Amino acid sequence: MPGSPALQQAPAPEHEGAGPKFWRILTRFDSGKLQPYMALRNAAGLALPLIAGYALGMPRGGLAVAIGALNVSYSDGSDPYAERAKRMLRAGALCALAVFAGAMSGRNHLVAAVIACAWSFLAGMVVSISTTAGDLGVISTVSLLVYAAQPLTARQAAYSGLLALAGGLLQTGLSIAMWPVRRYEPERRALAAFYSELARSTEVPAQTATSLPVALSNVAAETALSSLGRDTNVEGLRYRSLLSQAERLQLGLLTLSRLRVRLERESPAHPCVEILRRYFLEAGKMLQSIADSLLIGKPVEAAGPALTELETTTKKFSDAGAVLPVSFLSAVVREARYQMAALNGQLRSATRLANYATPLGEREFARLEAVQPWWLKFQGGLATLRANLNLHSSAFRHAVRLAICVAIGDLLGRGFDWQRSYWLPMTVVIVLKPDFTSTFTRGVLRIAGTVAGLFLATGLLRFLPHTPEFLIAQIVVFTFLLRWVGTANYGIFAVAVSALIVQLVTILGIAPGVVIWARGINTVAGGCVALVAYWLWPTWERAGVSEQIAAVLDAYREYFDVLTQAYVTSGDKGGVNVILRESPDLDAKRLATRRARSNLEASVDRVTAEPGTTAEQMNRLNAMLASSQRFLNAVMALEAGWLHLPPVRPRPQFALFKADVEKTLNLLAKMLRGTRVRAHEFPKLREGQERLAQAGDAKAEQYALVNVETDRITNSLNTLGEQVTEWARAQKLS
Repeated sequence: MPGSPALQQAPAPEHEGAGPKFWRILTRFDSGKLQPYMALRNAAGLALPLIAGYALGMPRGGLAVAIGALNVSYSDGSDPYAERAKRMLRAGALCALAVFAGAMSGRNHLVAAVIACAWSFLAGMVVSISTTAGDLGVISTVSLLVYAAQPLTARQAAYSGLLALAGGLLQTGLSIAMWPVRRYEPERRALAAFYSELARSTEVPAQTATSLPVALSNVAAETALSSLGRDTNVEGLRYRSLLSQAERLQLGLLTLSRLRVRLERESPAHPCVEILRRYFLEAGKMLQSIADSLLIGKPVEAAGPALTELETTTKKFSDAGAVLPVSFLSAVVREARYQMAALNGQLRSATRLANYATPLGEREFARLEAVQPWWLKFQGGLATLRANLNLHSSAFRHAVRLAICVAIGDLLGRGFDWQRSYWLPMTVVIVLKPDFTSTFTRGVLRIAGTVAGLFLATGLLRFLPHTPEFLIAQIVVFTFLLRWVGTANYGIFAVAVSALIVQLVTILGIAPGVVIWARGINTVAGGCVALVAYWLWPTWERAGVSEQIAAVLDAYREYFDVLTQAYVTSGDKGGVNVILRESPDLDAKRLATRRARSNLEASVDRVTAEPGTTAEQMNRLNAMLASSQRFLNAVMALEAGWLHLPPVRPRPQFALFKADVEKTLNLLAKMLRGTRVRAHEFPKLREGQERLAQAGDAKAEQYALVNVETDRITNSLNTLGEQVTEWARAQKLS
């Protein structure tokens, strides 16, 4: 990536030079730091169609559009506008389809129950893709259940679906109205300050750079990125990886500074001292280039030559120290050379990540992702769903449980012929989550919040006029509250949404007393169904998350073994691409890898919701997720490349590197399972990767691919090794 011609000609950001201060303020305003802005535009999306409906004498049509906007508002966010628009448009289309399917199926109880069961199963499965996909599954299921309770003709159902789609389009338009604003600006600036401080540290005399101060920029970067939470977007993972690399670079520079002091004390006139001084200057320039790239959104300029210069300086240092006799000084030189090689790898990784974080880099990454087969796209939803169609998947078990409970709730409501019985299965969908803690918490808060919200709505309807103006004003206020404060406190969310629904029904002229009573009964019943389901099968995640990570590393090791074994043995079998296409095990191992990965991500989400989980624990888990994903992306890139590149006889050094990678993954899994592993037991991956890169014809296209991706593998596993060690140590102390 550093040498990509496309990135060397990157244009300036769209807002550069056009009032930078204004754009910084605007970016903060729409970056998710000011949640009220998103809540305000969501409230506007609900109010505008209601006002238009009354002005045109079509209150029911306005309400249908408003409900469509409300459903899509749950897919709103503060991520990049292109991704946000795609997600919200998909949400609008899916909710419109749910409205149509629900309205068409409502005339037959059995058909309605079967469709609700199938839709709920899919809603449960998509939690394996992302949290956002899971939320969309819930909202679309709610839409289906609501409209299944009011059967319509085919024409009416089509009109209802189109009105809901119009509401979704309106909400999407309000959300992307400020398209030029870029997300992650606070995180980018905090990371840039951290890298800039690292660059300045290389200019400090060696004697004063041998301690690790509590850098304000380091703390600021950690604080800024902790706000990403469980952001599973590629961009969020990329910034977390940049933070991990910065922390490793900080420790590497500290170690190298100490070794530099020892060299100067032992032999101040030795050539290695001057070479090491030049290395620090070159590394500082490289770090400052990364900081500048994060600030202005341009790729790291001349990254390729700069990295080559660092490699050349490292080689000169190694050659100068090679003539030393065996002594303390020669040991210091060997250790310094090892640290320089590690820093080179970390700088390559940070440069690649920073380049992909630029606008042009994001487009280049999307282009490369698009040309890969769907089963090799790590972010591919279809591949993830396929991998999770198995009872070993926590998402699959949740989907089955949700489908059964929704079917029971739907049949109960229809069997007893309660008024507005769709609230019963709707409550099941909203309350029932993959983890015990959030299900129990949501169930209790849902019931208590609903009762409180109904009391609040009753009071408002009793003491305030029932005119459309007052009702719309209350709807705006409750929508604002549930999208602002409700995202942080589910009790407030339940109060606001209950009061909101009563106001929405009242605006159509329906007696609020009947609505309040029916909603209270059905919500309590639905909450009880969900709580009983989880009372029969409670699970706690934090105790087993280490085993989940170990299982992921085992799956990675097996996938890597099958893939690379095909490459190692390809010299006499017609090429690796032929072997990969005929391999019976590779697809199964890849599926197992995806399943293990999605199980881990779901487990981490559930750990987040459990009481007693600290921010430090979540930061460590998220860091391990980011590093392990970088490893898997590199392995998948090898597979994709080997499928298309002409065959080249593998180098003998690759088999040794392969064995070192598998040993490293195995030892990390053992550490996570409680086995004590000493540092000297781990193979020196960086040395093995360098021997591999220096062997063979570096100009051969397939060798170039292997050199680049094994560098990524080495860096990600070395980073992961440090993170797993910290995690294992913290688990023993706790």
